[in-house]
Amino acid sequence: MYGFLIAVGVLLLLSILWMVYRIQTLVSVVKGSDKKVATGSNKVNALMFILFLVGAGGLMFWYSIKEFDNYQLPIASEHGAVTDQLFWITMAVTGVVFIITHILLFIFPYKYQYSEKRKADFYPDNNKLEVLWTAVPAVVLALLVISGWIAWSDITKPAPDNAHVVELMGYQFAWEVRYPGMDNVLGANDYRLTNANNISGVDFSDKNSLDDFSSPVVVIPKGEPVLFRIRARDVLHSVFAPHMRLKMDAVPGMPTRFWFVPTKTTAEMRAELNNPDFNYEIACTEICGRGHFSMKREIRVVEPEEFRAWVAEQRPYIVNNPALVADLPIELKELADITISEYK
Repeated sequence: MYGFLIAVGVLLLLSILWMVYRIQTLVSVVKGSDKKVATGSNKVNALMFILFLVGAGGLMFWYSIKEFDNYQLPIASEHGAVTDQLFWITMAVTGVVFIITHILLFIFPYKYQYSEKRKADFYPDNNKLEVLWTAVPAVVLALLVISGWIAWSDITKPAPDNAHVVELMGYQFAWEVRYPGMDNVLGANDYRLTNANNISGVDFSDKNSLDDFSSPVVVIPKGEPVLFRIRARDVLHSVFAPHMRLKMDAVPGMPTRFWFVPTKTTAEMRAELNNPDFNYEIACTEICGRGHFSMKREIRVVEPEEFRAWVAEQRPYIVNNPALVADLPIELKELADITISEYK
């Protein structure tokens, strides 16, 4: 009912405004001023351009400064410094151009508002000017794109040999985290092996899979390279760790990767932010369904010694669920039994 009344009120208000406009037009006709090109509204509109420039520009700068700490998060990875540098260089270049062009955009209507005493110049073309405003943006954008491509290539190229491997598999609506165990070699996976007991589709006929284990938290060491091997089980997801400046899509059937070096432990970041409850996190930045909001996973950055001790304490999939290797060939079953016995 209230919605209907509001709609009626809006229609009445529009009708009144239209009637006022029509009455003003009729009055202009009676006075003979309807033939004038430059009316009082000409100066009013020109002045409003300046007021909007000052008001909107001031609001933009005020809000940007006020919310700076909310969108400029502390950096917690080596390549994050490179990413931020590229970001601010791009912001400086585009920001200066944006500000200059918009100042001119709003000042020109005021400065060159219609006047019966002034006639517009006819300026059809200027080849030098056109070459200049084509060549300069092309060179600047090429430099920005090449710089970004170099940074992107660095983090997507093969990781160092000593990188710690972590597999992140996205599915509706969670992340499954798999570690390769003490050998630091992930076993193979096959989507056809996916079931309630093997949600990652791990292929345990690959002996490298026998010491693989899962974790509810992504634990990684500070100061050492970490390789995220990323895949998706169902639809498109996206791995996003803002403090690491890490973002990579998880695509079904097309594994992706991203390697980086963490520079601050969780404890160090908590002290820096003076927030004892702070945690790094992975979020999904693709709208992947109704449960998209729940796709979060904590990242815990620790010292290298603590990381190695943590890995040594983890129990492989086959130790927690021996049925996963019950149907293996005899030679692999014996190897699996040895692995299981080591953890008992």
